[in-house]
Amino acid sequence: MKIALLGTNFGQAHAAVYAARNDVEEVVLFGRDADKTARVAGQFGFAADTDLDAAFTDPSFDLVDVCLPIPLHAPMVLRALEAGKHVLTELPMAGSLEEGRRIVAAAESSDRHVFVDMFERFIPANQALTDAVRDGTYGRLQELTCWNAVTLLWPGASLGLKQLPMEAMHSDLDLITRALGTPDQVHVTAVGRDADAGAVEATLAFDGAIARSSVSALRPKPWGARGGYTAAFTHGVLEWTSTMGYDGKPTGALTAYNDEGAHEVKLPAADQYTAMIDHVLAVLRGEATNEISPGSALAALDLTCRINRQVNPAK
Repeated sequence: MKIALLGTNFGQAHAAVYAARNDVEEVVLFGRDADKTARVAGQFGFAADTDLDAAFTDPSFDLVDVCLPIPLHAPMVLRALEAGKHVLTELPMAGSLEEGRRIVAAAESSDRHVFVDMFERFIPANQALTDAVRDGTYGRLQELTCWNAVTLLWPGASLGLKQLPMEAMHSDLDLITRALGTPDQVHVTAVGRDADAGAVEATLAFDGAIARSSVSALRPKPWGARGGYTAAFTHGVLEWTSTMGYDGKPTGALTAYNDEGAHEVKLPAADQYTAMIDHVLAVLRGEATNEISPGSALAALDLTCRINRQVNPAK
């Protein structure tokens, strides 16, 4: 397996996973800035390249991993498919529903695999929720609240109103659409502190259920990152809370409540990015079925774009 990794910022999260594996033959990191690309690549023992075309024209690359800004996701995915490459793209897979549909169509007509980094699907607490919905463990899901509140953990990153819907809400909206489907109504409120910090809350109405998704970057540095969900079923409640500081190591607890009391649900230890890439490589080896295909992420992209249009109406 030889991988072309595009992007020196969030690409570092994927690079750390690849560097720890013994089933990846070679990774070449591609970036625009020669010095930065060489420095980051050197941290992981990878080769560095600034010629982006080589990621698509070099026949030795099996997988193109796209960790670039959102407007570049769709063009890079489509170019990789045209070049006969498998491709993994950061979420969301596109900046618009139209682009997302184009990717779905191209993927379905190709013999190459396309993966969207829906890492939240590999978080054990989220898997416990979707399993409970599927199996009816606590009855029917009637109310789901997802929330994330963070400080600006990443130097140079912006989490203002222009970024929050597409970059910070998408994962939770995927969890909501997988649990409840497509909402009938979407109501959004938002507040911005400045260009780099804001908060957005969406209230979603379904047939017989409601959901809320809130994300905020209005927190001081000691806060770190915190989030979770509360899922109210007809016969019980699941509540997940998690925290993460600057060490990047999250802690969390999942609690189940019913008329008999409360108990902690034991979850397996798992790093969602490692698990996601495990899944990608297992699919490419023919050992698994793709669970993060573009088609499976289209409903969440549609909802994310609807919310983004309310927060950032076109002028």
